[in-house]
Amino acid sequence: MATEIKTKSPEQAEQNRAKSKGANTALWVVAVVLLAVAAVGNAYFASHFPLIVRVLLLVVLLVGAVALAAITNQGQKAIQFAKESRTELRKIIWPTRPEATQTTLIVLAVCVVVALVLWGIDSIIVALITFLTNLRF
Repeated sequence: MATEIKTKSPEQAEQNRAKSKGANTALWVVAVVLLAVAAVGNAYFASHFPLIVRVLLLVVLLVGAVALAAITNQGQKAIQFAKESRTELRKIIWPTRPEATQTTLIVLAVCVVVALVLWGIDSIIVALITFLTNLRF
């Protein structure tokens, strides 16, 4: 009798790696507290520490908050989304300079034509209304 090898589906593997709701909440609370400490501390200690010290502490606290947010479930999803977006951006075929110039000129020409047509229609409507309002019944 052969032993069956159980493989986990990607969903099951994702669930095993996912943090509990409580751990996520705790990480988000700590990240927000770090951001608040950075903002309030920077303003509060403005007269006590030189600018370079405050900036360095601000950067350290911001990096810490972002790192904590990145290890949450939502942070992992955001990182995965960013990676997939980068992959999709590499698939884009960008227009050449002549193509971009030609398309821009076509758009400008169409805008000018539409503006002239709308100006003409507006002039006709204004003349018609002026004619109708000047009539004495």
